Amino acid sequence: MPRRVTVIGSGVIGLSIAHELAAAGHTVTVRGDAADRVSLLAAAVWFPFEAFPADRVEAWSIAALRRFTELAAEPGTGVRIAPGRILVRDPDTFDDAWRAWVPGIRPMDAAELPAGVAAGLRVELPVIEMPVYLAWLEGRCRRLGVRIEPGLVPGVDAALADADVAVIAAGLASGGLLGGDPELAPIRGQVVRLANPGIDEWTLDEQHADGLAYVIPRSGDVVCGGTATASGDTAVDPATETAILERARGLVPALADAPIVSRAVGLRPGRTEVRLEVVRRAGSSGASGTVSTGAGAAASGVDAAWGSDPAGAAQGISGVDAPGAVIACYGHGGAGVTTSWGCAEEVAALTASIAPV
Repeated sequence: MPRRVTVIGSGVIGLSIAHELAAAGHTVTVRGDAADRVSLLAAAVWFPFEAFPADRVEAWSIAALRRFTELAAEPGTGVRIAPGRILVRDPDTFDDAWRAWVPGIRPMDAAELPAGVAAGLRVELPVIEMPVYLAWLEGRCRRLGVRIEPGLVPGVDAALADADVAVIAAGLASGGLLGGDPELAPIRGQVVRLANPGIDEWTLDEQHADGLAYVIPRSGDVVCGGTATASGDTAVDPATETAILERARGLVPALADAPIVSRAVGLRPGRTEVRLEVVRRAGSSGASGTVSTGAGAAASGVDAAWGSDPAGAAQGISGVDAPGAVIACYGHGGAGVTTSWGCAEEVAALTASIAPV
């Protein structure tokens, strides 16, 4: 049955969800400010980076890999399949579970490896130029009938005023909309963009002794990063920028004389685990709302009473009185792009499973 759905958040997660819901026949409104899209700052190469739980991230990432591979064949999407290298300094601690999902991986020869690197992989993966991609995705959503309105709603009540379902996909703002989430915290990412001297191969070095390092060439620049620190500071730090450039130029000497084009800091929505679940299936604060008991329950559609306290089931979400269902989808850390389509598909399935109010 078609539903009226309000998606709170217009970054890559929110727009992907809106796309899947509209494609399934639902009436969808997105609320969020384009200027606040931290997704715009992503480099972005498809790669599962520090997101949990592993089994669900795997499923979401595989789904997104399939979709991005398809989109790379479409003009104007900002997605391309690009060659790259993943450097491995400590094979014993390197997480390579993703290798089972990706074809055409080749071990690097010793002569190809930078100094101090024990091993490496050559692989072709989707690279997503986020300003182009988000503009394309927003346009695709509008063509499917999605209304995109500026500004986050002040709360879940407002989102449900004209909707049967509210989807909370607002990154770091999501916790506050749901009455607080102590597991949600900002993960600071700083990047510097250089003029592209003509390189087309990306490089990822998660195990660099001096910190995370990546070099992602795009059509007009090269994104160099990065950081993944627990901090809410959005100011560009000159010392961090110097360290980023030293790592990037050490890995890619062709960048030695490339001038700086721009610099930026963004706050990723970090969480112990991505939260994707039905927070409340139906009813108001005076009705018997239910929640899933965790990632596994959400995935299977099995619900339990609100915690272990029957009285808690009647409370619903703190401060929310409007009837309607609520789905949470946030806390993707540095894997928002990589998991986006898989998460969107799951939200669409959860929406279809919710009985009418």
